[in-house]
Amino acid sequence: MNDNWLADRTRCFDSSGIRKVFDLAAKMSDPINLSIGQPDFDVPEPVKKAAIDAISEGKNGYALTQGIPVLREKLQAKVDAQLGHDDRELFVTSGTSGGLLLAMLVLLNPGDEIIVFDPYFVMYDALAAVAGGKVVYVDTYPDFRIDVERVEAAITERTKAIVFNSPANPTGAVPEADQIRQLAELAARRDLALISDEIYREFCYDGEFVSPAKFNPETIVVDGFSKSHGMPGWRLGFAHGPSAIMQEMVKLQQYSFVCAPHPVQWAGAVAMDVDVSQHVEAYRRKRDMLVEGLADDYEIVKPRGAFYIFPKVPWGSGMEFVEKAIENQLLIIPGNIFSRRDTHFRISYAAEDATIQRGIEVLKKLARMGR
Repeated sequence: MNDNWLADRTRCFDSSGIRKVFDLAAKMSDPINLSIGQPDFDVPEPVKKAAIDAISEGKNGYALTQGIPVLREKLQAKVDAQLGHDDRELFVTSGTSGGLLLAMLVLLNPGDEIIVFDPYFVMYDALAAVAGGKVVYVDTYPDFRIDVERVEAAITERTKAIVFNSPANPTGAVPEADQIRQLAELAARRDLALISDEIYREFCYDGEFVSPAKFNPETIVVDGFSKSHGMPGWRLGFAHGPSAIMQEMVKLQQYSFVCAPHPVQWAGAVAMDVDVSQHVEAYRRKRDMLVEGLADDYEIVKPRGAFYIFPKVPWGSGMEFVEKAIENQLLIIPGNIFSRRDTHFRISYAAEDATIQRGIEVLKKLARMGR
């Protein structure tokens, strides 16, 4: 094969560093795995049964591109009740990542700029590159708060969109409602698309979830079932926003993903009626256990949502620290995978209590190596 066969977009980013840690975990005999960004609880039994029934009943062909009516209409009714917008259309996507990709492809022309907050979910800049866009990073260190003045200063004549994620991966940050309102109003005032990634919305521990769509009715929201119902491998998400944008995203889905997995959509309709609050409470407790266990040895901004903590390394670079952790059987993710800085690391507390406790013990030992 000639290298000239490969499109330039394949050189815009490397394979996910998170996936490399997953591959490493598969080769270790007894790792303390605090790296995986997926729930450690299983899919609820009624949801499993609904998927099995759908398969057994032959619901295995193509679904409507925009989603089966029973799920789409149920989701639309919920969103309408929450937001009450006159022009807010919803369709079912192949995971939240599918929704993000479609949004980027619909919004960005080659050379358009898109604002992303640093630290950020690894997929944002990669998907922007696939669409030909240029990422402009707005720094949120040291407390991971959004400074709207910094955002406005980053806007140029090429700026097309802003990506917002709350609760955030990798930091667990949840901005105050007033910050979210200011950002939403800025996007509206400057005529910019605002993409809100709300996949962790169920995991808010210190207050109610607030969407920027509450303040800006043209906000494009992507969401899904992966985190809330422990079904990341089922690839079921949804997007909603202005009908003109949604219709273009559906058109692209016809020629790419075609549809979200058909039997999984039937399960999603059942999942909407399943109470997941016990898992949210369990993760609140795990967060507190981890923060309290590391407070004496690490500089931590207490996360208010999701299931991640993003501590500052006590010595060395983020990558050096993570390499030493791996030598001690602890799998965590270096912060430079999520950031232009290499000063932090990500811990996922979507794990059993015993695993978290083992991780705390190793991290305390590692912190004291640098003293």
